[in-house]
Amino acid sequence: MLIVEGHKHMAEVGFARFSAREVAKRIGYTIGTLYNVFGSYDRLLIAINTRTFVLWTDYIRKALADGGEDRIRALVEGYFGFARSNRNAWMAIYDHHLPPDAAMPPEHDLLRGELTDVVVAEVAAALPESCRDQAPQLARSLVATVHGHCTFDLNGSFALMGERDPTGLALARVRESLANAVEHC
Repeated sequence: MLIVEGHKHMAEVGFARFSAREVAKRIGYTIGTLYNVFGSYDRLLIAINTRTFVLWTDYIRKALADGGEDRIRALVEGYFGFARSNRNAWMAIYDHHLPPDAAMPPEHDLLRGELTDVVVAEVAAALPESCRDQAPQLARSLVATVHGHCTFDLNGSFALMGERDPTGLALARVRESLANAVEHC
């Protein structure tokens, strides 16, 4: 209940205006209860952001299931689709930074890693068998490429540059990278 309501609040107001006190108020608890359950503000944010990752992974899996033969297109369009539909929650993943002495709890790391696993599997499937060992590294690079395009789309930078199809642009870069990887493996 705390995570679901915290996630709703994050989705409504975004990271900069997020308030643990508001989450507690919405569910009729005190702020102390939130800290008793999570131990810290950072742990609450980790739990909320992990929920976003789980929802994002489900969204991508559905996009792949419904996307037809072109799974790379479905993957890129799913990335953009989730970010556009869940802008504040998606941005909060990248706006929240753990203190240098804090570590991501392993159970959250595993849940968040499922999204990467889906991307790696799709990239591996798009490569010849002889190149599949490159899939994890290539997938991380492709995620960074798509993420950059998606961020520029959401923050209006592409609109200022006159770019009308950020998703298509990202997809073209992904296809070029995959073709280059196949050519050089």
